[in-house]
Amino acid sequence: MIGLLQGFDLAVFLLCILCFVLAARTSGGKGSSSKYFMADRDLPWWSVAGSIYGTNVSLSQIIGMLGIGYSIGFAQSHYEFLAIPTILMLCFVFIPAYRQKKAFTLSEYLGDRYDETARLLYTLVILAVILILLVGGLYIGSRQLGLLLQGTGYAPDYLLGVILIATIACLLVFFGGMRAVVRAENIITFLMVVAIITVGVSTLLQPEIGGFSGLMDLDSSEKGMQKMNLYLPSNHPDLPWTGVFSGLLILHGFFWTTNQFEVQRVLAARSDRDAQLGAIAAGFLKLTIPFFSISAGVAAAYLFKYKYALDHVKPDDAFIYLMKQVVPQGYGLIGLILAGFLGAIFSSIYSMLNSLSTIAAIDVYKRYLHTQAPDALLVAVGKGAVVLACLLGVGLAWWSFDPNSEGNFFLVLSKNTSYLKPGVVSAFFLGVLWKRVHPASAAVVILAAPILSLAIEWLYDSWLSGFEFWRTWFGTQLNFMHRVFVVFVICICIQVGMSLGLRPKREQEFFENSFDFKRLTYFLIFQGLMLLLIFYLGVQPTCVSWPAALLSFWVWMDFRQPKNAVRISSSILMAITTWALYYFA
Repeated sequence: MIGLLQGFDLAVFLLCILCFVLAARTSGGKGSSSKYFMADRDLPWWSVAGSIYGTNVSLSQIIGMLGIGYSIGFAQSHYEFLAIPTILMLCFVFIPAYRQKKAFTLSEYLGDRYDETARLLYTLVILAVILILLVGGLYIGSRQLGLLLQGTGYAPDYLLGVILIATIACLLVFFGGMRAVVRAENIITFLMVVAIITVGVSTLLQPEIGGFSGLMDLDSSEKGMQKMNLYLPSNHPDLPWTGVFSGLLILHGFFWTTNQFEVQRVLAARSDRDAQLGAIAAGFLKLTIPFFSISAGVAAAYLFKYKYALDHVKPDDAFIYLMKQVVPQGYGLIGLILAGFLGAIFSSIYSMLNSLSTIAAIDVYKRYLHTQAPDALLVAVGKGAVVLACLLGVGLAWWSFDPNSEGNFFLVLSKNTSYLKPGVVSAFFLGVLWKRVHPASAAVVILAAPILSLAIEWLYDSWLSGFEFWRTWFGTQLNFMHRVFVVFVICICIQVGMSLGLRPKREQEFFENSFDFKRLTYFLIFQGLMLLLIFYLGVQPTCVSWPAALLSFWVWMDFRQPKNAVRISSSILMAITTWALYYFA
């Protein structure tokens, strides 16, 4: 792969790497804890956007999304489109509540809103999630680094690749702090967007594909590829439409509104407006994935089989093989793509390490071991936690993952972390939206969620799946998205029941949110009318897509503030998302 880097491509690649190294040298590792952990809360909106995107769209997502587009189809785009509603929820509901506290971590918010037990349990859950994702990031990064250097004589074996990635990420966080992480993420975000769009456009412009419209016209039944269709049957083992509009929304709710290493970016913004605009801009950037990456994966299923005669390409390897075939050499594009690819190996890893160091120092050490710890000691503890996490991550990545696996890594990772999330989402959502929620209820549902998840999975797979009705609707095994939704509903019921039946011993802190829920009600009513047109009057979804998008814009736009950039951009983003959900039905 590195053999592709010659002439101008090599020069562009080296220039990008130099920019990345200069950004990583920012002296954020010295000074106050606010500077090291939160970049002095001074990030402008564009820096917030780049950091959010770099944290979210790691190498595993670039590889995983195109790979699932290749192996399953365009339905994987739900992971991007349905992130948009939760991003807007973050902007208008959660950012005002979180930033009012001026907290370093979401654990602090949860402790003030509920009790100390809830704070501790969330800390343990988010540390577990970070560790699971860290191990997964090291696995997929090492695997792709081996492909990147394949045939050069410098390709590391799996374990050496894991060690190299962990070491470099550890050094960046150890010496740079959050400001260095954010600056590096901004550069990597630019390179990743260029890589995704370049590979996507180069693929779709192949004569055999004929652009996006040509891809939509390809007959999958004759040519052996997946249709450009968002909705798969409710009993589909990987992406059932019923699970997408239930459990997947809950998982997005966790990632975008309750996840420390994503929300820490908006907590570090210089103002609420910068935090909101940054999140919305990241939402626009995420749309490059379905339209350029996942669609390119769908096209690759055809190209590999009928044009390039590449049989048995593994989903997690599809991006590399596709780039080799479709991107022209000698114009600098290969250099940009490979630089973005190399940066993406590290982007989410050091983002998670930065948040892990914050939690370890603030929520564990300062809270329970040394309440009067000076800033210098907190920074030292955070750095020590980074080193320990990297050592543990290397050991677990080597022990728990098969580098020759042929499965869809992105879905495996989503399932592995989903057992812990429904209780956390329930606790945060009710804590932000309902004043009367009981302080003890959060701890109960956070503890109960993993147990309920395992119990429901066992109950369905060993008993309910034996009945034809359940098997027809949900398959022989319960998809993890269905399970997440069921557990979330149970957790909500537990919290509501406790809150109505028990009187709290103290008055809880509560931020009165100014979000206009009437707009949400109108939006849901309008979408219900659109669905009636489709299912009862036989109107084609493509015909409904444009009026549905215009109605979405009209509902979300505040015409009393016509120059409000947050309102305008969020309305456009929601309109595009609504259009896509109908157009690709």
